[in-house]
Amino acid sequence: MSLPPGRLPDDDLDLAVLIRRFEERVLRLFAAGEVSGTTHTCLGQEYVPVALAPLLAGDFVFSNHRGHGHYLAHCGDPKGLLAELTGREGGVCGGVGGSQHLRRDRFLSTGVQGESVPAAVGVALHYKHTRQARIAAAYVGDGTWGEGAVYEALNMAALWRVPLLVVVEHNRIAQSTPTENQLAGTIPDRAAAFGVSVSETDSTDITTIRAEAAPHVASVRDSHTPHVLVAHTTRLGPHSKGDDTRPAEEVARLWAQDWLAGYARRFPAQFEDADERARQRVDAVVAEVLARPLAAGSAR
Repeated sequence: MSLPPGRLPDDDLDLAVLIRRFEERVLRLFAAGEVSGTTHTCLGQEYVPVALAPLLAGDFVFSNHRGHGHYLAHCGDPKGLLAELTGREGGVCGGVGGSQHLRRDRFLSTGVQGESVPAAVGVALHYKHTRQARIAAAYVGDGTWGEGAVYEALNMAALWRVPLLVVVEHNRIAQSTPTENQLAGTIPDRAAAFGVSVSETDSTDITTIRAEAAPHVASVRDSHTPHVLVAHTTRLGPHSKGDDTRPAEEVARLWAQDWLAGYARRFPAQFEDADERARQRVDAVVAEVLARPLAAGSAR
């Protein structure tokens, strides 16, 4: 059965709303002293990994410091993630990796900017040499394009023709510095200088992004040619915890353009149902995880 224009499948909306409510709760748990170490949420960017996850099933995904949404979209498992964040038993990495360092199956996140791209090139080269129909995908932000390792990796990926997908969540701010103040030129031009193809999207519609990305992902997989996918998005929350240095009026303007709030206005009944399911699930996850004992070796 076809959906009305702009209406998301329930599964996609459920996942996106779950990520939003999970991230909101993480910030409250951090304020309450329940989160080990630091944390960086993806508020406003949830739709990007939700759109791409079905296209990358079975592939190796490299995430970054702002990776909770990536993990939930590609791996599920909110209980394991929250247990990791709070240093409890059953955490993804035994409660000792924390928010930025997650390892499960073919998913790896790191807090070191730019590190994931050369690692992804190595995995992609392995897939090429072993003739596996898999790709390596690395999520990075626009701030990561200040790291030289990114350019060395793109050079090798293009020379060696490896199945690498670089997903740039271009939220126009690097920690607290606007992109125009720290990045000369453009990301597409920088990638193109290595002969790497680039696509861009301004859409916040999960179905549209998935349809636009599908042929590029297929080309990476079939022809072993790297590709950079730039998703222009918005970071609604602080860099980490409560350290948002942007002017209050700018933050208010961004929240007024929140993609999820806009969707809720267009499809209120569907959104309310999804929101209720997400809130109940997050409540249940928090209650269960916080009742667990602290993990051995936890920093808490």
